[in-house]
Order: sequence, then structure tokens, then C-alpha cells
Amino acid sequence: MNHKIITIARQFGSGGHEIAARLSEQLGIPLYDRNLVEMAAEKMGQSPLNVEKVDEAALDNFLSHYTIPREPNPVTGYGLSLGDSTYVTQTIIIEALAAKGPCIIVGRCGNYVLRAWPNLVDVFLCASMEDRVQRIVERYRFSEKDAAAAIKATDRRRKTYYEKYTQGRWGSIESHQMLLNVSRLGMERTVEIIRGIYEA
Repeated sequence: MNHKIITIARQFGSGGHEIAARLSEQLGIPLYDRNLVEMAAEKMGQSPLNVEKVDEAALDNFLSHYTIPREPNPVTGYGLSLGDSTYVTQTIIIEALAAKGPCIIVGRCGNYVLRAWPNLVDVFLCASMEDRVQRIVERYRFSEKDAAAAIKATDRRRKTYYEKYTQGRWGSIESHQMLLNVSRLGMERTVEIIRGIYEA
């Protein structure tokens, strides 16, 4: 397993999904974002989660390689909370995706799940609040006030989730190989830096 994996964690509104999408296109490797992983967790027996559209054909093809056990096992059991059960399921899926070949995994504690991976490119993306608000306003048609509230709530939720399951600090240099400020670098330069590290 010498191929490389890119994991991207990000502040809400920093442009993480767009950067991941550009990298996926330029490098010719698949992108697995939050929606795909959550949908996979749902398909593997979790309660319905709020997801956006995903490529059902690709998802069905991926899930067809897995057998859902009918009996509890020492890893997941039957007594876990929904959050814990979802995390365990997503961990299994992320590890399986990484084993299949080079890819980009966005969010879901991917860098922690794959922390022992020998060729991991682990990035945390941040940006100024002004830029993030503007991006959310343009993307979701929110007011600036609602965009700022959504950013704070989403970041708080991501921080809580990450720190619960990793015991690390979300967005800290101790938890990630590198932190990139998209506001200072710009979208294109950020993509260039990550791609350069991947191809080095």
C-alpha cells in the first residue's frame, strides 16, 4: 500500500470541497466527501442522515463488496450510540477506501483514522471570517448574519465531533501535518501546494 491518500479537514466556508474537487480532477483520483461517507453509513444500517445527492451507482458498486454481519461483533456490537456506531462504520469505510487506491477524503476524522498510513497528505484548511461569510452567502443565498451563525455552529459541531473521537485538537498543528490559509494563499495556490506535495 504505497499509494498516497489526501485527507482534508476544513473550517466551514473555507472552500475545502472546491479545493478537493479541483485536486480530484487534476490528479485523476476519486474524491470521497462527507455526503458519500454518511450515505455509506446509512446504507450499512445506520439511521437516516441528512445527505445531499451522491452517485448511487458508484456507491452501490462500492458497498457490493461488503457483507453486513447479522450478529454483533467485538468492534461495533449492538449497544453503541448512533454517534459511536456511525463513527465506527465510517472508520471501516474510510480504511477500505484508502486500501482501494489513491483518493481524497474530506472530513470525518479522516486524518486520524489514517494516521498510520505511510503516505498520508494531511491538510487543514482555514480562511478569514470575511471570506467564509462571503462564500456561504454566495453558495447558499444566506444573509451575512445567517452565514456567520451557520459558520460558528458548523465549526463548533466539527470541532466537537473531531475532539470526541480523536482526543486531538481540531485545526491545530499538533493534529494535522499542515495548516493552509486559503485567504492568504488563494484557491489556486492552495491547490498547487497540495498537489505539489502529493506529486513529490
